[in-house]
Amino acid sequence: MLHSFCTFPRCHSFRSPSPFPKTQNSWPAQRMDDPESAEQPPAQRSALRALIPGREFLTSRKGQLLLAEWVVSLITFICYVASTAVSLMTVPLIEFLWALFTFFAYSTKLNEQLKGIFWPLLDFIRCVSAAIIYFVISLVAVSKYSCGASKAAAVLGFIATIVYAFDFYIIFNDLIEFLKKGDSTDDEPQRRKSGGDDDDTDSDSD
Repeated sequence: MLHSFCTFPRCHSFRSPSPFPKTQNSWPAQRMDDPESAEQPPAQRSALRALIPGREFLTSRKGQLLLAEWVVSLITFICYVASTAVSLMTVPLIEFLWALFTFFAYSTKLNEQLKGIFWPLLDFIRCVSAAIIYFVISLVAVSKYSCGASKAAAVLGFIATIVYAFDFYIIFNDLIEFLKKGDSTDDEPQRRKSGGDDDDTDSDSD
């Protein structure tokens, strides 16, 4: 009797409360639920993402041509550096840097921001000059130098000539279509004016 009277029910607990409340589990949930506490990406990450070309541009015909141009120019430059025709390495180096700049200008849409430059014409001049210069230095490398690296550079130079020639052919067709559209838009006001004059003459005759 005395033992049963002195015992307390098991449901009651007289443990002293902890001085440190358990808030570790609830703190991450509060941070995730609060949009203001979420960490914002730094400006450097956004700048790096802007420099990375998009997949849509890389899969386009212009993107693949520009990628092929600067890759071939880079390999040609390395071959000329390793050959006895070191004096010819300046041309592929310049074409590599120019193709790389054009690649990133189109991929990051820098050409749309620099509106004072007519990019199709500038790109056309770049491709025409590169095709001619690559063809000339490849002939010089084949005729005057006999080492294997110079022969490989000459072969790559002929490949670069074909790539650049195909590029300026496409740009030339685009320029022709652009000029035709410009002529058609200029002729429309004249046609409307001439049509209005004919209507006036018809009304006067009536």
